[in-house]
Amino acid sequence: MDPMAQTLLSVVIPAFNEARSLAAFHARLGAAMRSPALAGYRWEAVYVDDGSTDATPQRLGALQAADPRVAVLRLSRNFGKEIAITAGLDHAGGEAVILIDADLQDPPELIPTLVARWREGFDVVYAQRRLRAGDSWLKRRTAHAFYRLMQRIGRVRLPENAGDFRLISRRVVLALQRLPEQHRFMKGLFAWVGFASIAVPYDRAPRAAGASTFTYWRLWNLALEGITGFTVMPLKVATYAGLVVAILAGLYGVQLVARTLLFGNPVSGYPSLMAVILFLGGVQLLTLGVIGEYLGRIFNETKRRPLYIVDQFLPADGGDADASAAPRSTRITAAP
Repeated sequence: MDPMAQTLLSVVIPAFNEARSLAAFHARLGAAMRSPALAGYRWEAVYVDDGSTDATPQRLGALQAADPRVAVLRLSRNFGKEIAITAGLDHAGGEAVILIDADLQDPPELIPTLVARWREGFDVVYAQRRLRAGDSWLKRRTAHAFYRLMQRIGRVRLPENAGDFRLISRRVVLALQRLPEQHRFMKGLFAWVGFASIAVPYDRAPRAAGASTFTYWRLWNLALEGITGFTVMPLKVATYAGLVVAILAGLYGVQLVARTLLFGNPVSGYPSLMAVILFLGGVQLLTLGVIGEYLGRIFNETKRRPLYIVDQFLPADGGDADASAAPRSTRITAAP
């Protein structure tokens, strides 16, 4: 018997308000998974409804009714994309798991190439963007700056221009399930667990429908998650800044004493005094802010809340399982 005939591929698709693109996405996904390069493989599509407020739940129900290979995991509310990916990985049963968004910016037609690299022995096959069609100049430049910063100060090396679109092997999934942290930056976690990796270049297309929910504010917060989750460099910078300011303040104090002894102490210098006070106050507030970012993350970790709550899980075999069903992973927390 062909061993590939027993190999299950899981495709995890986080979806938040993607009703307009789901039908077109699934059609292209099905065509890609039925390509001759994947002949003999079994596959499932695990859609994670991350608390959508549009017609996404209804569209996913229709997809599952039409295709028994569709599994639908509904979370109790919107937990964010990083958590939705984690939930999908926990419920995916394949020997290899492909992560892809439903907006068709990442082409499902690349999946056979990812699988081919996996068969060569790589545990992580990440799609690397050559072109970022649909992204503004500012978004491209800030993304480039972030990757460069993380490569310089981070404890792990993030591959540049690589998003969540990738294939990971079962042992990578098991390694990720041992990382229970609340503040999750998945691209960093993929790099942290290690294993043999290879890039597959591709051109990223514009969104098929709708608008991205990742505003610059959300991207900024995601960048903070990556920086604070994989380096303590901001704390070191605050320490060094405090040291430099203390040295400058000491030199300024010596200069004031010397000038007073030599030339007396006239009442003057109010603007310079205010400038020094405001500068020192700004440095102190910035340092407290950096400490607060790390302290807030420590506080959230110590509460030990579950990463997400499952509202309903409808497996790919067509059966119905609510949130009280036995999970595939001990890290799944069922709804009470």
